[in-house]
Amino acid sequence: MTKTTSSTAPVLGTRALNRATLERQLLLRRARMSAAAAVEHLVGLQAQEVKPPYHALAARLEGFAPEELSALLESRAAVRIVTMRSTIHLHTADDALTLRPLVQPARDREIGYFRKGLAGVDLERLAALAREFVEAEPRTMKQLRETLGAEWPDADPQSLAVAARCTLPLVQVTPRGLWGRSAQVSLTTAEHWLDRPAEPAASADATVLRYLAAFGPASVKDMQTWSGLTRMRPVFERLRPRLLTFRDDSGTELFDLPEAPRPDPDTPAPPRFLPEFDNLLLSHADRTRVIPPANKGRTWQANTFYCPLLVDGFLAGVWRIIDDALVVEPFGTLTRALRAEVAEEGARMLATLRQDTSYDVRFGTVIG
Repeated sequence: MTKTTSSTAPVLGTRALNRATLERQLLLRRARMSAAAAVEHLVGLQAQEVKPPYHALAARLEGFAPEELSALLESRAAVRIVTMRSTIHLHTADDALTLRPLVQPARDREIGYFRKGLAGVDLERLAALAREFVEAEPRTMKQLRETLGAEWPDADPQSLAVAARCTLPLVQVTPRGLWGRSAQVSLTTAEHWLDRPAEPAASADATVLRYLAAFGPASVKDMQTWSGLTRMRPVFERLRPRLLTFRDDSGTELFDLPEAPRPDPDTPAPPRFLPEFDNLLLSHADRTRVIPPANKGRTWQANTFYCPLLVDGFLAGVWRIIDDALVVEPFGTLTRALRAEVAEEGARMLATLRQDTSYDVRFGTVIG
């Protein structure tokens, strides 16, 4: 059931949910915390490409320097690994070792989608061969496909690679992911890269509490959307005595931590430039707390995904670097004052991440 059983639960409107989520996402005001602390608090950063984690922290942290995040990857205090929603996330080493086994049921389901290409393949043997291969030295996905294909020539090469990724906690080794000096993806196991044994999975209860601290208030379906896990209702019911409950405007029951911040809906929210696939936009089943219905789907076209711009806390445009300019395309008309605020925030982002090059900030066309 997604509807609350009590009509007396307080209602949190869209703006109230927006401000609460932005506060926990460190987007109402930049936080004075380390990159490592932020990555831990946010339960990882979406990292399908190299630059998004750096842009995500530039929008959230006071005094952030990209070299700080690179240093975490170089020292192996953080890694890039497939976790939530079967996508690459940048996690602290501790989280990589415990969250990856937590979401293993989702990875098992993913293998099922490729079962036709894996006919006759012994998955336990595949995992053992793949582990031995990537732990001998980091390997590219192409090398992994070729090696597994030699063992099972009749299987689909891509299905074999997916099976290896799903059965093993594969991390992308540096220099992949480093600011200004990345490289192609090469993989080894988390245990080998971190020189630490596998650890038990994080508890579902603790992970729900962490999710609410970073993304709440939220429904059961919201948490399932974020994690890729299913059947989480019993976990929420077990935690119910420790949580507050609310309703959104449609009556869906929302859970929250009693001590979590829920700012006034009229709290100012400054413009923010976010990277493509930022978890703020992908971690709820109902995304209207950040994406107005009129702007749904406007951050992508065909196979191109654009970076979102928040104005007053909501998706209000897209942006990208084109030649020597940061080009901003609002979805609607901005007042002169808002345009000035957006331009100022854009200049700040450029000063943080592109110190070696001079860029202009201009309003124009990004999509198309």
